Parts: sequence; C-alpha cells; structure tokens
Amino acid sequence: MLLRKIILLFSVIFINSTFAQRKKTDTIYVYEKVIVYDTIYLEKAIKLKPAKLMLSSLEIQAKEIKSIPQNTNKEEIEEQLNKISVNKFQYGIHAGIGLKKVSWAENLSEKNQQFGQNLGIWISKSIIDPNFSLMLSANIYSWNSTFDLNANKEETYLDGFYFSKDNQPLLFQRFNNKHFEYILQLKAIYEWKNLRPFVGFLANKNNYKMQFLVPENNVLNKLDDFKSNQVNFGFSLGLQYRLFNRFLIDVEYQHFKIKNLSLKNSSFDFDIFKTNNTFAERKISLGISYFISK
Repeated sequence: MLLRKIILLFSVIFINSTFAQRKKTDTIYVYEKVIVYDTIYLEKAIKLKPAKLMLSSLEIQAKEIKSIPQNTNKEEIEEQLNKISVNKFQYGIHAGIGLKKVSWAENLSEKNQQFGQNLGIWISKSIIDPNFSLMLSANIYSWNSTFDLNANKEETYLDGFYFSKDNQPLLFQRFNNKHFEYILQLKAIYEWKNLRPFVGFLANKNNYKMQFLVPENNVLNKLDDFKSNQVNFGFSLGLQYRLFNRFLIDVEYQHFKIKNLSLKNSSFDFDIFKTNNTFAERKISLGISYFISK
C-alpha cells in the first residue's frame, strides 16, 4: 500500500516536470467593436412665401402673336394687349414739311405761301379708353424766305427814317420772312383701326428779325436787330394713319391769330407795326412719326 503511494507520487512529479519543460503557446483573442449609426429623417411642413410674378414685356407678346394659328383672331388679342398698356407712356420723334401763309406779309411779297421743314419730339398716354390718348409735342420749324427787302440794293416799302418815342433816328436796312418758329401742342387723339383723327390746342413763337441802322454816340452808324417775342395761341386739326407698327404718317392744319405783332429792341422804344393790329397765320403740313417706345 505504501509502495503504491510512493509510485503514484513519483509518477505525478515526473509528469509535471515533463509538461513544465514544454514551450507554452499563447493564445491572442482579437475583439472588433462594430458601431452602426442609423439616420432618421423627420418630415416637417415649411411655409413658403409666394414669389413675385415676372410678366414678359408687351414686345415679346406681340412676337408671340405672329406665331399663333391662322384661325385665331389676332385683332382681338391685340385689342386685349392694348387694354393692358392703357397706363403706359409712349414717346417718339416727328419730322415733316409744310406750307405757311401769313396775312401781314401779303403786301410785301407776291408769293403767298412759305415753305418749311420741322422736327419734333412727343409723348402720349392713353386715358379712360385704350383708343383715346393725349399727346404733348414740341416742334421747331424752319421757314424759308419768300421776299428779301434790302434798302442798300433797291427801293422797298419800308425805306426811310423812323423815330423812337424819345426822338432817336432809326434807318431801315433789311428784312425778310425767313425765321424759326417754336410750337408747343397738346392733342386729343382717337384711334379707330389704323386711323387716328385728332384736334389740338397750341402755342407758338415766331422769331422774326428786322435790321435798322441806329445811333451810337449820337452818330447813326450801328446795325441793330429788332425781334419778335410774343406768344400766340391757336388750334389744329388733323389725321394720322398707322402705316406700320411703329410708323405714322399725318396731315395737319394749324391756325393762329396773331394780336399786336411787334418787333422790339431793348434799347429803343419803337415798333414799326401799328398797334392793335391782328393777323391770321395758317399752315398745312405733312409729316411722319416714329415710336421709340412700344
């Protein structure tokens, strides 16, 4: 019994010493940590402000009319576009030629009609109805001469000495009716299809000039001008025709009543025309207008 225990003890010691001499193998454990992120989307109603509407210009709309089907009534569409543009200002330029007749010059020349040209600008706006508009225009006319009175070359109706109110002598030299005329006009126009009849109220100023030899240092040796400066009022009648989309041709009659026609000089109190005179001025002109804006 004792012998068995001794043998078992030696056997255990031998086995342990044998395993102790073996090389131990280390075991490495690798751990991986995986993190999963989930994205959560939340839907929420957002109040949006309405955007400002941008309308295309009338010019673009007019181009679109050209491409619409043939069975569509273009006149009705253009009429609707005209109603949209009631509050829109339009402006343009004008040029023309004309004939003028002034009663005071009939005794000075055998030619009763004076030829001239004019240039002007205008602005208009539809009121109440798209077919009814008011136009304000400003024109400058250049009128050619129909007579030339020159006392140095020939005898004239106006030859001789004249005296101012303070008895200063004036000697007539020359005068002709070549002059500039400035006209400001307000027209009322009604458009029916392509026809535009109108009536107008106008004011004008004629820039006539007469030349005298006047005294200087008590010697009659200085040339000086006597000019007209009064404003006259009148009326006009006429008809415009829309030739193309941007062009108008017109014929116009103007009538002025000139009261107390006078030629003045700031240095001399003198007027060659009689006081309280009244003259009539009439003109007829043919012109063409162009719409810069549309």
